[in-house]
Amino acid sequence: MTRYPRWKFFLLVAVLAICGLYALPNLYPDAPAIQITSSQAGGEVNERQMDRLFRALDEAGIEYSAPERVGDSWLLPLTDSEAQQRARELAQRTLGRDVVVAQNLAPTTPQWLRRIGASPMNLGLDLRGGVHFLLQVDMETAIEQRLESWANELRLLMRDENIRYREVTYDERTLTARFDNSGDLDAANTRIRNEFREFSVSRDSDNHTLVLTLTSDAITEIQDYAVDQNRTALNNRVNELGVAEPVVQRQGADRIVVQLPGVQDASQARRILGRTATLEFRLVADDVDPRRAQSGIAPPGTEIFPFKGDERNPVILRRQNIVTGDQVTNARMGYDENGMPEVNITLNSAGARNMQRVTMRNINKPMAVLFIETRTDIETVINEEGEREQVATSSREAYVINVANIRDTLGSRFRITGLDSPAEAAELALLLRAGGLAAPIYIAEERTVGPSLGADNIEAGLNSMMLGMALVLLFMVLRYKVFGLVANVALVGNLVILVGVMSLIPGATLTLPGIAGIVLTVGMAVDANVLIFERIRQEMKWNNQPPLQAIEAGYGRAFQTILDANITTLIVAVILFAAGTGSVQGFAVTLFIGIVSSMFTAIVGTRAIIDLIYGGRARAPTALSI
Repeated sequence: MTRYPRWKFFLLVAVLAICGLYALPNLYPDAPAIQITSSQAGGEVNERQMDRLFRALDEAGIEYSAPERVGDSWLLPLTDSEAQQRARELAQRTLGRDVVVAQNLAPTTPQWLRRIGASPMNLGLDLRGGVHFLLQVDMETAIEQRLESWANELRLLMRDENIRYREVTYDERTLTARFDNSGDLDAANTRIRNEFREFSVSRDSDNHTLVLTLTSDAITEIQDYAVDQNRTALNNRVNELGVAEPVVQRQGADRIVVQLPGVQDASQARRILGRTATLEFRLVADDVDPRRAQSGIAPPGTEIFPFKGDERNPVILRRQNIVTGDQVTNARMGYDENGMPEVNITLNSAGARNMQRVTMRNINKPMAVLFIETRTDIETVINEEGEREQVATSSREAYVINVANIRDTLGSRFRITGLDSPAEAAELALLLRAGGLAAPIYIAEERTVGPSLGADNIEAGLNSMMLGMALVLLFMVLRYKVFGLVANVALVGNLVILVGVMSLIPGATLTLPGIAGIVLTVGMAVDANVLIFERIRQEMKWNNQPPLQAIEAGYGRAFQTILDANITTLIVAVILFAAGTGSVQGFAVTLFIGIVSSMFTAIVGTRAIIDLIYGGRARAPTALSI
């Protein structure tokens, strides 16, 4: 009788039970659905609107399942993709622009599995479908914004140095500073050459003018910064909103590619990416008669903006920014002493320095928070050649969300009040925390990768896996008889563990290379059993060991060989994960989990089954069919 420890039986049963339980949701594929969300942050779609939609769907003969409320949205499952498309168009027509209707997938996993946190594996863009965006960074605006910032710095520098100047202007690639006399021109020339090294400086003594022209290196640096900052902001924004395995990467000098797996409708994705909101902190032009704002004509050096929720009383603001959104390093939603929502903001050192310098000189004067948002809409039009093409149009909306008197010098930390709801404060904090965009971006191309392509990939992958498994099972039975059957059972257990672990790991996503990793694992999973069985055979043949002793010796002596052989593959998987990106990492993850689970099932699983078959004294064999 063998002495296989009982705790290993319990361990095997526990691992298989847990992994099997969490692998179960993968038997319930997601159903096509539409997601209905309010177009306003924090808004809700009420039941009367849903009743209207249900009546419209019934009249149109579109079948649907019981809707599910997910946060502030409704998820309405439908029978197939065609019904999904029809229902989406009908819902948008019925409910109007107050809601955003997006195509999505509804989970069909039973509630009892969802209660324990079991859910299907995340699938990548190539398997589940999703959307692909190519975003264009507006480089001209990036350079213009930077020039405006430099112009402000130049004015402040000359004020600090008590250098009198007539005006500082900028256009395209140059700053121009004009002075009243040669003395001021000479003094400014020396300081500017030391402080503004991004420019080549030329002087026109006759006109008392200095012309600062951006160098080509400075332009390249601005463009690189704009693309990298926007890519980082988009990446943070997508991650904060919980899109699994997104791809956000630079393409060329001024473009960014964003791929969002599982997001089927471009409008939903645009809502995620298109919120190019940022803030500007500006002084209110309190020396101008407020009644001039009603005329809509702003005095020189100022601009007129509507006040949020009270467009009849616009506000006149100075043109110069004190701080902009890209200088915000952290933003958190909170509540003030009256229980109203607020956003607590932390600035970087440059922003804090500007804020301190301006607020110190303007105590008891009003400062405004200007909210600016750029929206991009894509329309499909018929061009002159009669072909359908997508045309992007962008619009800019700006309004004042808060005006408050400066009571003390502000530093790197302060707060924004005047927000309507906690949801609005949370969204503003998220957008600021994710990072302000260094320059506007426009959607140059959008493409939806349909789930049908993913379904083809999944089918092809499953066929490959089934064929590989069938060949392996057949070979093992023919070669090792009963032991081959045991190895085949372990192989099935290995797949259950692999799928269960992949479903358990948060953020793990299965892509097409991941399926290749599983297929490879199926082929390699019996390697360890082959080593063990051959060792048992040698023990019986060459050392004349009785069957039970041969089994003990086979498992014991093959263990080190199995460990050595698989450790090298595990090291390769770790290196692939560390050095690779995207789909390469997906392959590495499945390979790593597959190798570990195959070692477990081969060493612990088959050993336990063999012990159940031959371990008892009454069942002790006189020979083995191996």
